[in-house]
Formats: sequence, structure tokens, C-alpha cells
Amino acid sequence: MNPTLEQEFREKTITTQQAAALVKSGQGVYIGCCTSYARAIADAIAARSEELEGITIGCSNIIPPMSFLSCANPGAFHISTYFMGYEERRAWQAGRADFTSVHLGQVDQWCHETFHPDIAFFDVSLPDEEGYMSFGASGVCMHPFIQEETDNIVLQINRFAPYVTGERTKIHISQAKHVVWADEEKETVPGGPMEADRETEAMARFLLDQIPDGACIQLGIGGVSNAVGYSLTSKNDLGCHTEVMSDSIMALMKAGVINNSRPKFIPGKTVVGFAFGSKDLYEYLDHNEDLYFAPFPVINNPVNIAKNDNMISINTAMSIDLFGQVAAEGLGLHQYSGTGGQGDYVRGAQLAKGGKSFLAFKSIVGTNPDGSPKSRIMPYFPPATIVTTPRSDVQYVVTEYGVVNLKVLTARERTRALISLAHPDCRRDLTAQAIKMGIL
Repeated sequence: MNPTLEQEFREKTITTQQAAALVKSGQGVYIGCCTSYARAIADAIAARSEELEGITIGCSNIIPPMSFLSCANPGAFHISTYFMGYEERRAWQAGRADFTSVHLGQVDQWCHETFHPDIAFFDVSLPDEEGYMSFGASGVCMHPFIQEETDNIVLQINRFAPYVTGERTKIHISQAKHVVWADEEKETVPGGPMEADRETEAMARFLLDQIPDGACIQLGIGGVSNAVGYSLTSKNDLGCHTEVMSDSIMALMKAGVINNSRPKFIPGKTVVGFAFGSKDLYEYLDHNEDLYFAPFPVINNPVNIAKNDNMISINTAMSIDLFGQVAAEGLGLHQYSGTGGQGDYVRGAQLAKGGKSFLAFKSIVGTNPDGSPKSRIMPYFPPATIVTTPRSDVQYVVTEYGVVNLKVLTARERTRALISLAHPDCRRDLTAQAIKMGIL
């Protein structure tokens, strides 16, 4: 780095407390998303709660505990988000959050039209020789749009934030008002194959039979995606275009199973919106030219997804009713997550030549008060349940009892097919309910 740039970094460097002091009552304050969260500065802002009022905190899917929710003056801060992680959900349940339903592929609208930042704090990587810092493992997905809304930007430079490559992945020192040096390790989940239960293993086998050599895959996070991901070593010439990158995708890349030789959208690269996984995964991302990070409106755009032949999308759900409607973000008045990118990939995969969209989930979730299995496949949803994916978009549904393409079936055929995917102990009651409802 040349002496002029080094001088600019020195002149713009302030302490964490000085950064927090820039926040004024009544402002909109953006502090990050998922693994790109300016935690040190956020904690310092929360420590000022007794002298602040009416602060709106913009964030998404925050993993560590947010000090805003346990500070001395809890009324000082209110959360605004488009996707609920554990902390946003905690704020929502306490009546201290606002949620906006938006497909991830349209997250730029939330940045431009819903949340209005007066100041933004970005967690970024160490600078390169030209004075650029990367938005890290998660920030690329939306930070460029926050940057368009305010030039009052403070960078939390963090040596644990990976320098990722792709489209709109970095910010220059000249674009920041101040910088804070704060090294904070990224939040992690265990890497490597997880021990799968019988139901998950069965779903993984059904899915593997549906994935051809040369497919382009999208996997989420969770037991089914983990089991499928680590089972794909028998496949050849896979591509990857995914909202979130996990350790299983890294393993497939290292093994040469994912070589991205066939995708038509950004060929030769694993296309990613954000990453969440182990420490090894974050180290793998750093300066890795085999990866192409880009904002959600690029990664989750169904038109871009559909450019990849044999696109395979695998997601999950909380429940599905006998009409084929899918609830993936909550049931009744209980909001669990958000719209997310399910709709983007359900539609994008089906638009692709040879593409398939799968929604996979265990047939039961716990037990009823009488000890009988509680079915995820239900006659109809509880009142106020939000439909994440309408029945007209749903294609393949998978449980441990099989896989069915609902798209080609009539309404009555869909009902019968869904009942066949339910736990055997639940099928008689579902059939009786369907007859009573007049759909069988």
C-alpha cells in the first residue's frame, strides 16, 4: 500500500467508542447481516442506550446475542428487518421489531424504500494494496445497496472477515468517513458431515436419485442439505449457484465434484450470495477466485438461476397443507423466519431447462397431546398462517416416505399424493379430513 493510502487510513481511524458516539437519537442505523455484523461497534452503541432515543437498527439474521435487546434502556432501540434470525425473532416477540416480507432477490427494495439509514457500519476484511476492503462472507448480499443510501459510512476492519471476490464485493477507503480496527471471530456452525437420522437419510436417497451428473445445485442449511451435499461425491461435473454456501459445497469443490464446467450463468465459478459455516469455510473463501459472490438481486434473480441447465433447488418447509400450499416462515401467529429466497429458487429452477425444485421435510414434527404423531402435512393451516410458496409454484415434495411431483397432478391427485408422503399413522385421519372438506 502506498504512503498516501496508509496516511488516509491513519487519519480516518477512530476508536469503537468514537464510532458509537456518531449515532444520534432518531437515526436509522445499519449494523450488518449474518456473519458480516459490526458487533464491536454495535455493542458500543448499545452501551449508550441511556442517552439515546428512537434509534431504528437495520439488520438481518443476526447470529450472536444483540446487546440492543438487553441494554439499560431497552426502549432506545427498535429493530427493522426483512429476515428473522434468532435475535430478530426475539425482538419481534418482545414487540421491538418491524418485519418486511420481501423475496431476497428483491432486497434492494428494502434498502432503498423501507429502511432509511442515516449511518451505516460495515464489517469488512483487511485492506488490499489498493485500499479496498471486502464486504466479507455475508455483506456482499446487500451492503452495496445500503451504501447507495448513505455516504455516512464507518468500516469495522476485521482480520477474521474473508476477502471474497465477484461482483460489488468491496469498498474503498475513500468511500468511508471513518474506520475502526476490531478483530472479532465469525460466528460458526460445525463443519463436516453430520450424523443423520433415518428419516433424513431416506430423504437424501430420494433426492440423490433425482440429481443427474452435470446438474447445477442450490442447497440450503440444515440436516437434509448437509446429508445431500456430502452424498453427492458419486456425481460428476456439478455446478453450484446457491443463495448460501456451506461446508458441504466447499467439500465438493475440494473433491472436484463441483467444477462448474456446465453452468451458463458465470461459468467456471461457484455463484454465492453469502456463506455460513465453519472457520475452515471462512478461510477457504478468502481470496478464492473459484467463487463469485454477488448481491441477492443477482444471485436470487429467477432469470439468472434459470440460465443454468438442470438446475436443482433443494429447500425445506415447516408445513404443507392438502391443497399443496407451503408454510416455510411460520404457522398461525408464530413468525419464525422470513420469506427468504425459497420463491426465487422454486421458480428459477423450474424455468431452467431440465430444472427441478424440491421441498424436503420430515413427515412429522413431535407428537400431539394424546401421543400420536403430529403431521407436517395437514388438512389446512391454522388461521393467520403465511403462505410462503403458493400451490401453483410447488413442484417436487419429499419426505422420508417418497418424492412426488405435484405440479403435473390435479387437485384431488395432489391430495392423494401428499397423503402418501405422510406418516402412516396420520394417513387415515388426513383422508377422512380431505373427504370432509370435499377435496377427495
